[in-house]
Amino acid sequence: MLRSKLCLSLLIGVVGAFSFLGCENIPFLKPKPAKATAKAKPVAGPNTVAVVGDFVISADDLKKEIENYNALVAAQGMDQGKIDSKEKKAAYLRNDVVRRYMLYQEALDRGLDKREDLVKDLEYARMNLLVSELLREEINKIEVSTKEIEDFYNQNKDSLREPEQRKISEIVTNTEDEAKQVNIQLLQGGDFIALSKQLSKSPKSQEGGDLGFLTYELDPQKRIRFDKFYEVAFSPTLDAGSISQIFKGADGFYIIKVDGIKKSEVKPLTEIRDNIKNWLLLEKQQAAIAGLAKKLQGEIKVEVYEEKVE
Repeated sequence: MLRSKLCLSLLIGVVGAFSFLGCENIPFLKPKPAKATAKAKPVAGPNTVAVVGDFVISADDLKKEIENYNALVAAQGMDQGKIDSKEKKAAYLRNDVVRRYMLYQEALDRGLDKREDLVKDLEYARMNLLVSELLREEINKIEVSTKEIEDFYNQNKDSLREPEQRKISEIVTNTEDEAKQVNIQLLQGGDFIALSKQLSKSPKSQEGGDLGFLTYELDPQKRIRFDKFYEVAFSPTLDAGSISQIFKGADGFYIIKVDGIKKSEVKPLTEIRDNIKNWLLLEKQQAAIAGLAKKLQGEIKVEVYEEKVE
């Protein structure tokens, strides 16, 4: 059953799989030899694992096939279906690779590779594969040095600064009188967690009103709480351990406690080195691709007829 599901998934994703291969590894993208008067019989060599019709399948071909298969399986989160033993590799060769080559041979014998609509599709797949390989070649030339990482870190410390976070707990009541009664008990030394569990209507009441660490969100559109809540919770007059005055929200009356504060700080370079490297690498890659496209614009004649676009 697992193999059937994987076969279906692989059929659907077969075009995506081409990106793992070079042109020379995909049968229908191989340059066709000049037509000979008589077909030469394929000859098995020391590295051959199968001969199917006009095709010789080498151990390297099979290895690449299995690598592609395992990559697709992993991408689908089905690691248990990976081909990872000699027995599984042999079975995959017999049941999948050989079968596909047989079907390919039959398709060629029927002349499907010469059908106009398929010729265009094959050329399109070939184009995408070659473009992907060209971009990969360009990208593989790019490196990010240690000095570039350190310079970026030193020049952008302010933007790399982690914002202040506050650990907040809340008590929410339906009326102001109820909130005042809670506040009196807190002023008399009542336990915030116990009072939250007993008197609060907050969804977090049974967890003592614990909301975890919150960050002051500058953009009101991104806030998960109403504006007044942030104004009170991040007030400079509230230190760690402080309890707020009563304030009104859309769904009741609030009292909050600041359980702890993580001050704004810049993380050490050792913690964010990889993030900076990946960012610089992506930036360089995008610039390289844009530069290549600009260079080609001056070398390759291009005519675009936008008025014909429907």
